[in-house]
Amino acid sequence: MSGAATSVFISRIRDLPVMDSAGDQVGKVRDVVIQRRAGGHAPRVKGLVVELFARRRIFMPMARVRSISAFQVVISGVVNTRRFERRESETLVIDDLFDLPVTRRDRPGPAVIFDVAMRPARSREWELSDVAVRDAGKGRRFGRRGHITILEWSQVSEFAVDDSAQGTDQLLAMMEDMKPADVARELHDMTPERRAEVASALDDQKLADAIEELPEDEQVQLIQGMDSERAADILEEMDPDDAADLIAELAPEMAEELLGRMEPEDARDVRRLLNYEEYTAGGMMTPEPVIVAPDATVADALALVRDSELSVALACMVFVCRNPLETPTGRFVGGVHIQRLLREPPSLLVSGLIDTELEPLLDASNLHEVSRYFATYNLVCAPVIDSEHRLIGAVTVDDVLDHVLPDDWRGTQLDEMSSVPGDAEVS
Repeated sequence: MSGAATSVFISRIRDLPVMDSAGDQVGKVRDVVIQRRAGGHAPRVKGLVVELFARRRIFMPMARVRSISAFQVVISGVVNTRRFERRESETLVIDDLFDLPVTRRDRPGPAVIFDVAMRPARSREWELSDVAVRDAGKGRRFGRRGHITILEWSQVSEFAVDDSAQGTDQLLAMMEDMKPADVARELHDMTPERRAEVASALDDQKLADAIEELPEDEQVQLIQGMDSERAADILEEMDPDDAADLIAELAPEMAEELLGRMEPEDARDVRRLLNYEEYTAGGMMTPEPVIVAPDATVADALALVRDSELSVALACMVFVCRNPLETPTGRFVGGVHIQRLLREPPSLLVSGLIDTELEPLLDASNLHEVSRYFATYNLVCAPVIDSEHRLIGAVTVDDVLDHVLPDDWRGTQLDEMSSVPGDAEVS
């Protein structure tokens, strides 16, 4: 983020223009969305509230924010224009916190929040850093507004979370730092009513990741209990192959309604996967592997696999194809292992590093053929082509295991994890 990991006061980015990667203005920053966390962690900055020119306010995740300067905020990717709706566990910094009476931990006396600062914590993630408070007891005598002090967020009581409390807010705060499998375990152990209540307050990405780890019947139950708009949002955030598996279990009328409410690009990927039998390479694959052209360099390929949103398995191999480079691609040329990329000069062409012994899977390959293929080549990611030798996706080893293990393996695993003392602790 513009090089330095320095704090940014939120009052200074209010009304800044939001620009896309092409240099066009999308809208203006109106607020910042945060969520408190347990375990002494600083509240996480989830994203920005951006007002479009049509005065519609949308949510922009911080993962999409590429830079913040004194003059503009630059984002990447396609803008989701759905109207912003605040979740139960979320707080708006400007609307909710500015001028809020607070209690200082360092000394007694009334104070109010004057401003709040945030800083980048790690890759594409931000958290609150400082709180500017104004002494409220002095009033405005002789035009004075009270002394302003910059405090660490932890010195203001209102930002802390009572870890011993059992309310929904505290549970959601604990879940902020949990891995998807741990969130799924918490949801699995709840009554259906409680599970639906907590799910309604979780943000879309957190819930989508957790749903992928739940048993199939609980996935269906959660999606069926949501309004169509929210359910479509969740399906968009899921991996396309997992979303396709879930949609396949729904009633045809509901499945078609949700597909119609999804973003066209996401729905297209899912519809394509639904055309394949579940226990084939086409039915197990993800349609979004890492793809480069024959003239791409090692540096180009490594830049793509550095994407933090890529799964570890998908990042293990880069596929070389003729144009177009989106699935279904032009003719599939071959695959290159990341270990090979790491050993070669950045200027070398990727097409010269192809593993010539690696044959792609056919989309109609059955589960037995796919499993034997992975065992033969010792792979975690494999290319899938159609009858025209076009790359249409990639199967990862976790996709194979999902289909090899018994249907109820997720529920059994979650039950076993719940019986292990101390497993639910937030690290």
